[in-house]
Amino acid sequence: MEAPAAPAPILIDLEPDTDEVIDVTPEKTAEIKKESGNQLYKKKQYKKALPLYSEAIQLSPNNASYYGNRAACYIMLNQYNEALADARKALQIDPKFVKGYLRMAKCCMMMGDLSTADKALLKVEEIEPNNPQLVPERVNLGTIQKYWDDAEKCLEKKDFRKVVYLMDRILEIVKGCQRFTLIKAESLAMLGRHEESQELANDILHADAKNVDAVYVRGLSLYYQDNVDKAFTHFQHVLKAAPDHKKALDIYKRARALKQTKEEGNEAFKAGDHPKAYDLYSQALQIDPLNTLTNAKLFFNRALVLTKMNKLHEAVSDCTAALKLDDKYLKALLRRAKCHTDLNMLEEAVLDYEKVVQIERSREHRRLLQEAKLALKRSKRKDYYKVLGIEKTASEDEIKKAYKKRALIHHPDRHSSASDTEKVEQEKMFKEVGEAYAILSDPKKRARYDSGQDLDDMEGMGGWSADFDGCGRFPGFFAGGAGPAFNLGEGFGGYTFHFG
Repeated sequence: MEAPAAPAPILIDLEPDTDEVIDVTPEKTAEIKKESGNQLYKKKQYKKALPLYSEAIQLSPNNASYYGNRAACYIMLNQYNEALADARKALQIDPKFVKGYLRMAKCCMMMGDLSTADKALLKVEEIEPNNPQLVPERVNLGTIQKYWDDAEKCLEKKDFRKVVYLMDRILEIVKGCQRFTLIKAESLAMLGRHEESQELANDILHADAKNVDAVYVRGLSLYYQDNVDKAFTHFQHVLKAAPDHKKALDIYKRARALKQTKEEGNEAFKAGDHPKAYDLYSQALQIDPLNTLTNAKLFFNRALVLTKMNKLHEAVSDCTAALKLDDKYLKALLRRAKCHTDLNMLEEAVLDYEKVVQIERSREHRRLLQEAKLALKRSKRKDYYKVLGIEKTASEDEIKKAYKKRALIHHPDRHSSASDTEKVEQEKMFKEVGEAYAILSDPKKRARYDSGQDLDDMEGMGGWSADFDGCGRFPGFFAGGAGPAFNLGEGFGGYTFHFG
């Protein structure tokens, strides 16, 4: 800040009885205006100081220090474009004006123009190498440059999380810098942190409604939230104001291609052309790997196609891919659970339905979970219908016939000459036949078994052997039979029956 000049007198009384005055030049009046502005500046009343510096410039337009003072005032009001214009004007008037270069460097750092800031500081080093402001400004610029160099490498690697961290470090030095704030906002959008991204973009648009980069970031965030139509509106606004905005043009083309290919896939699916739908969804997935929400839907759609093509394992994989991109994607979770059930992967199905209920605890979802648990429970029990070799719809007579047949096949006496291992196995199977018949021949127990209830919970069960009595069962089945006779042994009351 220029030291205030001593105020020049405006009126001088020469004689007590005269009104003669000395005319004040515009330059002297300009100095008075500047001094008044300086006093307000010191009191941090920058808005009030600003018009006084402007009046000083109007009175004396070739004074570099007046532009320098107004530039300082603009900087304090965060109006860096105006401040930079004044600093440049001051240097046009006086190329040796060190404060002009310092203020130019300050503005350029705040605007993210590190190259121009560096050139301005080099001029200060040339003109006044011992200037006390030079070292701290050079340190700040060097720190910013280092962080920015690292950020550029991270942007190439799409390490947006690190970019956000580096932008935060830069913004600690140049708080409010729109360029670095928007780079942070764009990276947040890429990370799916859309609320934070849009908040930063909106703050900049509040201060500068014509900032096309902020409009672009808002459109980007909408696009990655699968709000394509609103995103298109933003991109079109940017391209109308700045036709050469490369990022907006690239993302606009990509978004249109993604939307069109996805819609063509949907049409093919509705028409029943599943191979074509599969190919189109696969093509769409290659367009923008960073659009996680849209890609999650594409994986889900392709999973539906695969189920129609009876490729359930592949459908499970696509559902899993969708859930990696959006772990709350209920439709993908329900579809994977259904595929797991159809593949008899019942434990996996239960886990899926449990996650479904955690996300949305509706009556329907709780019913699906209960059914999955019941199916899993059934799968872990002995399949008595399979033991007897009958269908689940078998009649009472079919159950009796199957029981007689299986008991004859597996009775231990029939395998008396077999190896010890085979004897053990046949005895085990013989007991399972009896256990199966004990349950399936009783209508109430069969109904409870079919409903998935625990056998040990059945009234009066006490284990299958309580109801399996060779004496009580076999006589009714084998009476009058002819053929080789076998004794059931002491455990079955010594009953002998014939294989006919």
